[in-house]
Amino acid sequence: MAVSSMTSKGQITIPKSIRDRLNLRVGDKVDFEMNEDGSVRLRPLSRSVTEVYGMLRRPEGQARSAPDMDKELKRAMKRGLF
Repeated sequence: MAVSSMTSKGQITIPKSIRDRLNLRVGDKVDFEMNEDGSVRLRPLSRSVTEVYGMLRRPEGQARSAPDMDKELKRAMKRGLF
């Protein structure tokens, strides 16, 4: 069982075993979902390009490489699209 303590500012460190299992990295965002029974579900909102590689196709039908997708994502973020 992974245990963590809350600081006076309401901050909790997610234990390393959980971060590793969810593949969480610095800067990733997570969602907290409150369930009817009072339990809370934590799920990652950020995904790396390598996790979604191959899901999107170019109009010509060829998949983009992970480095090309990274470049396009960075350009889109600079333009404020994300």
